[in-house]
Amino acid sequence: MQRIKLDLGGRSYNIIVGFDILPALGKTLKKLNIGTDAYIITNALIRRKFGAKLEDSLKGAGFTVRFKVVADTEKSKSIETAAGVIRDLALYDNKRRIFVIAFGGGVIGDLSGFVASIYKRGIPYVQVPTTLLAQVDSAIGGKTAVDLSEGKNLVGAIYQPRLVFSDCKFLSSLNPRQLRSGLAEVIKYAIIKDKSLFNYLFTNIKDILFCKRSALERIVLSCSSIKAKVVKQDEREERGIRTILNFGHTAGHAIEAAAGFTKYTHGEAIALGMLVACEISKMLELIDEPLAVKVEALISKAGLPTKIRAVKLERIISAHYRDKKFIGPRNKFVLIGAIGKVKIVTNVPLEVITESLKKKF
Repeated sequence: MQRIKLDLGGRSYNIIVGFDILPALGKTLKKLNIGTDAYIITNALIRRKFGAKLEDSLKGAGFTVRFKVVADTEKSKSIETAAGVIRDLALYDNKRRIFVIAFGGGVIGDLSGFVASIYKRGIPYVQVPTTLLAQVDSAIGGKTAVDLSEGKNLVGAIYQPRLVFSDCKFLSSLNPRQLRSGLAEVIKYAIIKDKSLFNYLFTNIKDILFCKRSALERIVLSCSSIKAKVVKQDEREERGIRTILNFGHTAGHAIEAAAGFTKYTHGEAIALGMLVACEISKMLELIDEPLAVKVEALISKAGLPTKIRAVKLERIISAHYRDKKFIGPRNKFVLIGAIGKVKIVTNVPLEVITESLKKKF
């Protein structure tokens, strides 16, 4: 197991990365002294595949265990689902020292963190991410949220977990679409912060898609380290540093919402959003055509979409106005000037956004 410390003073925690390390989770949690009763939020597939192994690890360390299964869909990130989970949690919480474990992908992590942040004004929670997207991105940094019909992640809080425990063995059980979806966030980190990682992905993308252990651990460690450093500098996204992690997300979230959260996975939408951001960067003369082509080539090699299908342009434009990064009437885009170099630009003209989107249809 390798540890990365996310240093946030009294809110600091470790990100632990390894392979086949789930049996060690119980003993690891025991040292944290965060409670005695584990309330595990997960989905049916993860419960069936890995629930017994997790339960054995926790009970072996003296914890009591309760599983709460929610649907494996973006629709589980809702006020209604959160309310149902909280009621069930309250029933379980009778003379207990309770803490939450998020055991799943990004949806489970966001929902679990949100529930933990508001139940009794905040109880401890732990992230045990089981998808590539969650291990490299969403499980780290404390962003929790649920969606509204008006937009994605509009209700939430920044509430840090007490531990992120990333077992890369989970990744070999993912279906190809889930793995490719997670690769979108890996590509994002490479573009915004790490040219060597970008080059590694170009050369080793097949090893990742075939779940080679060394390749999986390499990308999870690299991305976790990058995110930990960024979050340490700007935990609440108040200094403009953490904002760079939103590269591809302004247009990506709009595409995802315009498609009703059903046509594209989160990672697929972010891949398209990164291409739109590259088009905007090119139109604003921040990058040249060859760099935009190279980014699209990597996204294509990863098996991610490079064209927007079955979504109306007008719906995407409408959805982008609900992006959280708007400052009053002004939008905010994370754009690139080179691999590893980003620029935050506000008030991008609507005609530039529209034209960039059109080029991806």
